[in-house]
Amino acid sequence: MDRAQKEKVVDELGQIFESSGVVVVAHYAGLTVAEMQDLRARARDNGSSVRVAKNRLAKIALDGKPCESIADYLTGMTVLTFSEDPVAAAKVSEEFAKENDKFVILGGAMGENALDRAGVTAVSKMPSREELISTIAGMLGAPASNIAGSIGAPASNIASILSTIEDKAAA
Repeated sequence: MDRAQKEKVVDELGQIFESSGVVVVAHYAGLTVAEMQDLRARARDNGSSVRVAKNRLAKIALDGKPCESIADYLTGMTVLTFSEDPVAAAKVSEEFAKENDKFVILGGAMGENALDRAGVTAVSKMPSREELISTIAGMLGAPASNIAGSIGAPASNIASILSTIEDKAAA
């Protein structure tokens, strides 16, 4: 890799570190190509990405970035899982780590906050952005449906009382 290619990689990594909501660092020594492809496919399906980069170049790219604290994790064979959604990459990494003992999560960063192994696990258990939006939308719609039900309830109660009175009168 010549100098120009290295500079391009450093720029790409710098953009990843700046724009990502969460970055998870893991060791992947011993994973097969098929297992790495599985990880990449899962990440892609959940709006995340996976990147293997030279640790030295990643450390250069981290300089001055919000998630600079993950530089200590960049030793050995490391892979970066990242996403704009602050939860997606952590969920993908946790699920994959449960199924593959060779995939060892070291830690990560969520903005300026450094995450250890337990922190990544905690973030992965949080609801995703889409889940939060759907929950809020449901909460906003609930009062309206309750009001509509309350308004319609007296009319249906009166109708059932009148039908009962009519049945008794006919008998």
